[in-house]
Amino acid sequence: MDSSSVNEYLREHIRTVPNWPAPGVQFRDITPLLQEAKVFRVLIDAFVQRYKDPQRRPDVVAGLDARGFIVGAVVAYVLNVGFVPIRKKGKLPFTTVEETFELEYGSATVELHTDAVKSGDRVLLIDDLIATGGTMMAGKKLLEKLGATVMEGAAIVDLPELGGSTKLRESGLSLFTLVDFDGH
Repeated sequence: MDSSSVNEYLREHIRTVPNWPAPGVQFRDITPLLQEAKVFRVLIDAFVQRYKDPQRRPDVVAGLDARGFIVGAVVAYVLNVGFVPIRKKGKLPFTTVEETFELEYGSATVELHTDAVKSGDRVLLIDDLIATGGTMMAGKKLLEKLGATVMEGAAIVDLPELGGSTKLRESGLSLFTLVDFDGH
């Protein structure tokens, strides 16, 4: 499959749940991508094909809590590189660095173990979806606090109308997404 047919195939397997978690929200549910072995393999292969190239190959994959763990861990395994989780505050048992970011209503904090990456590591940062970009930006800042370079942010879905991908690109972060939804 070429990249446009892969993107369309994946789009067909993303469920839209109207009015969840709040009225007016069109929730893009990626769980159907994970349920069928063939679809899950197409999803993982789309990322692996990009990052097996020596110019794009990371030293480490970092996944954002929680759905970024699913894709990120499998991609890291196939690429034969390490995986590090970026968790919500209070979930990691060892010494951490933390980053707080704004949500639509309030704020959230994510953490990373201080020994998760080494200075100079090239890191691929993965999540399931980019909405406002706050979570990915916080993950990028955490990794940079430890001296790593976030070579690219990757996600299955981009919701460009929410402005996150634009904000992330303007910060200098290269992005790779498989499916864009414009709100319909």
